[in-house]
Amino acid sequence: MERKRADDSKAGAVPLLVPVDRFGFLKQEHANSPQRFTKTRSSSNYDKEERRVTKWRKMIGAGGSDWKHYVRRKPHVVKRRIRKGIPDCLRGLVWQLISGSRDLLLMNPGVYEQLVIYETSASELDIIRDISRTFPSHVFFQKRHGPGQRSLYNVLKAYSVYDRDVGYVQGMGFVAGLLLLYMSEEDAFWLLVSLLKGAVHSPMEGLYQVGLPLVQQYLLQLDQLVRELMPKLGEHFTQEMINPSMYASQWFITVFSYSFPFPSALRIWDVFLAEGVNIVFKVGLALLKYCHDDLVKLPFEELMHALRNFPEDAMDPDTLLPLAYSIKVSKRLEEMKQDCEKARAKPAQMANPVQL
Repeated sequence: MERKRADDSKAGAVPLLVPVDRFGFLKQEHANSPQRFTKTRSSSNYDKEERRVTKWRKMIGAGGSDWKHYVRRKPHVVKRRIRKGIPDCLRGLVWQLISGSRDLLLMNPGVYEQLVIYETSASELDIIRDISRTFPSHVFFQKRHGPGQRSLYNVLKAYSVYDRDVGYVQGMGFVAGLLLLYMSEEDAFWLLVSLLKGAVHSPMEGLYQVGLPLVQQYLLQLDQLVRELMPKLGEHFTQEMINPSMYASQWFITVFSYSFPFPSALRIWDVFLAEGVNIVFKVGLALLKYCHDDLVKLPFEELMHALRNFPEDAMDPDTLLPLAYSIKVSKRLEEMKQDCEKARAKPAQMANPVQL
């Protein structure tokens, strides 16, 4: 028996009683976690949270039965409440409702099971290799071949079969992992489908296709917005030869779920699922704006470090998101998108001249 216990300890078994935060991440003294700051919760805060949950339950209805009706009647109320943050106990259900994934699930019974059990994927070895890198400090994903890692493998494998053109890209693991913390495998799979195929907003699949075309487009647009909204910082980036691909790619590929404080990532995801990718631009610009005066003074190496390690106060959702909401980018992004589409159309027109 003693020999067996020694062998178990050598195998690196996770202790049964591990201090974790309210989201399930190991506390900072035990592991590096995306959850880098917490706020004390007084009894008045608990009372406020309970009232908020009650409002949300009335808005949603049993199992989401009243959701569509409420959204049609009071869209501005829904938008305001989502921006304040969805109650954590209801987050999984609401994410499915606002993303359209619940409808996809109901329209495709048995499809997920077919993809997981009966299909094979060319990406299986890549997925297995990356599994342990996804939220390694969260108790759900820590155990090798445990339930969390198995669920993550199943979702990613199923999607790589469902859409073989996209297959699997490493950043998808953080998106799927975040979803699995709030819903079942099948629900997470259909939410991933709704995002990449564009059930409600513009399709995201271009973030993960060969060459990452949508990432390239978004980075060009971000660069232009920085130059227009923060010209001094844009000029400093030019002088130091900094471009968005050096610091912002993961913002778009994982929607801030990679190495961003978890409470902030959740609040961003609430808005992202409801309003689309514009919030990623707004949050990125808000980070740069908040730190603007410090960033413009830094030489290259220090600047790169700062862009990859923003201070905790800058990432506090109660500071960051109001600043992000104040930045208006929708009209300008649409203009840049149209310019991009026109530029793509010109070579095609030249290759196929009109015959008179």
